[in-house]
Amino acid sequence: MLTKELRRGYWCECWTQDLSEGEAPALRASFDAYSAPQADRWVAVTLRTISPALDADASNEAWHWLYDGRIETRRALLRSEPCTVSVTHADTRITWTIRPVLYLPLAYREKGELPACAQDFKPHRTD
Repeated sequence: MLTKELRRGYWCECWTQDLSEGEAPALRASFDAYSAPQADRWVAVTLRTISPALDADASNEAWHWLYDGRIETRRALLRSEPCTVSVTHADTRITWTIRPVLYLPLAYREKGELPACAQDFKPHRTD
């Protein structure tokens, strides 16, 4: 029996795609955020961290979002709209997605252990 209520939040992912090879995007990281500020902060911290290593165009894209696009992303999230932020460095596109979600409490979770079915979960890309 579930005693906890559903919790609103945001599911955040970072994907990369090698554009020269025509490969499918690959999931690199994911993050569960419980507020719009926490979700867009995850992207902002990552962009600030990698921006020195990006080429000039990609760095400009990153800083444009940080200064001008971030507020629009936050507003969209507060309206429960999904958001995407992308930069292209050389032949690699890096994309962050943020989607509003309802987190379900885990049944039978004790002492920090996940239930056996948690190991069966394999994230996949949706179209």
